Amino acid sequence: MLDGGLSNQLEAQGCDLSDVLWSARLLADAPEQIEAAHLAYLRAGARVLITASYQATFEGFGRYGLDRAGTEALFARSVKLARRAADAARRAGPGRETWVAASVGPYGAMLADGSEYRGRYGLSIGELERFHRPRVAALAAAGPDVLALETVPDLDEAEALVRVAEETGLPY
Repeated sequence: MLDGGLSNQLEAQGCDLSDVLWSARLLADAPEQIEAAHLAYLRAGARVLITASYQATFEGFGRYGLDRAGTEALFARSVKLARRAADAARRAGPGRETWVAASVGPYGAMLADGSEYRGRYGLSIGELERFHRPRVAALAAAGPDVLALETVPDLDEAEALVRVAEETGLPY
């Protein structure tokens, strides 16, 4: 069973997600809120935790002055927070397997203009691969169990994401 919409739980916890980075902003500003949301979903019966990296991109964090290393650290934090929640649940109830799925949102999520539901950004498959590759590699390096390729609006982007995901060796 997957967790629910992370943003829904974060808003229920009183978090303001009105920023263009959406829930990814909390990786820097309030990581404890993300871990609390993961724990809430585990208590509700979730067996797969999806990281707070859907909206997280090098370009998005770059607009806030974060460099590549800082952004990679936040990608890793997204996986670490979910893993820590899963470990806490395992200690509380041995034998309960929980997977951590690193969320990879579409190119349009970085644009924060609703285009993640429409697609057709005017980019080639190769350009989409170049956009996704560094983020997917950074998330994979953080040690998730699986990649969650989410809200992929068109076949060109799906093809690009599959090619990039295949390079990691992780299930997706």
